[in-house]
Amino acid sequence: MQVALRPKSPLKVGRSRLVQQSPYWAKVKTRQGWKAMAFDTDIRPAAVSYRLSQGPNDLLILCRETGPDSFIAYVPYGPRLEPAEEDQGVFLESLSETLREFLPPECLCIRYDLPWESPWARDENRYNDRGNWMGPPDDHVREMRMNFNTQHGKLRKAPGNNLPSHTLFLDLKKNREEILQNMKPKTRYNIRLAGRRGIRVRNAGPEDLPVWQDLYMQTAARNGITPHPVHFFETALQAKDEGTRVIFLLAHDSQEYVAGLFLVLSAGRATYLYGASSSSRRNKMGTYALQWKAIELAQNAGCGEYDLFGVSPVASPSHPLYGLYRFKKGFGGSLFHRQGCWDYPLDEEKYLTYRAMDIHCPGFHRS
Repeated sequence: MQVALRPKSPLKVGRSRLVQQSPYWAKVKTRQGWKAMAFDTDIRPAAVSYRLSQGPNDLLILCRETGPDSFIAYVPYGPRLEPAEEDQGVFLESLSETLREFLPPECLCIRYDLPWESPWARDENRYNDRGNWMGPPDDHVREMRMNFNTQHGKLRKAPGNNLPSHTLFLDLKKNREEILQNMKPKTRYNIRLAGRRGIRVRNAGPEDLPVWQDLYMQTAARNGITPHPVHFFETALQAKDEGTRVIFLLAHDSQEYVAGLFLVLSAGRATYLYGASSSSRRNKMGTYALQWKAIELAQNAGCGEYDLFGVSPVASPSHPLYGLYRFKKGFGGSLFHRQGCWDYPLDEEKYLTYRAMDIHCPGFHRS
């Protein structure tokens, strides 16, 4: 298999339901200190089986320094091209070796945050007697499968995942009453309870970012995560692209703000990008009112699906993201398990050093 690449401007990347593979995301991450690159991608021979369900076969890459003489090339939710399962490792190897020609020698690895469904999600042996997915096997088993038929066997499962690898997709093609009926009874009740308790949701703007940051800092403290500065979210509002719409919402009662979220609409998909809530007055159910408003706005904009963006891979109370799973699963939707981050080392020695450091870095989407 051969992969042909043609460089192009990151601002000319075609529209995609994967907002992280869009001109909008290139603008956001450039403002946050990344360098963006983009390519047209073509597989040869054409007889190789693949599907392209995420828009044009463009590839957006983000580069960032990891040290004084090294950097990584990161592919957020890419490639869009998805070969047949038996060809995926061969495709990534060929793509990586072709990309090597366009990357400086200081690049230690290419990290793919794959949007493709995990093959283990389709394996009936990975489900227990109650029908719950037990997750993928150990990394070395996954690496053996991914490297099948490759020449070099270099693809490695990354220690963690930069973007959520497990999510819920809500079907917005149904009418609102159907969506409500598909929710868990407690979720429907809490949406209505928020209204009875005086919660209102409004569109917000850059002037409201201090309110957001206060809610976000409370959320980060509750969950034990390292918070981003307000500039991180400011870039999401400042970046403009005609193919992408960003909606910033805040929920409040008569006294204070209780929750907020960032919703992104791109090529018929709505994505719940960021969320935050107050540590007090949680009985106001502001997060439920926000999600219902987001569903309404996404439907009005013509979106056919809503990516709730990040849950635990299994329904296990011991998982750190189980709280998100329980909350989001209440709205209905179907679980989707992506393959997560995979590395292709270009400088093996530097990569091993970077990997050792990466293992010890705290992350929110570790499995």
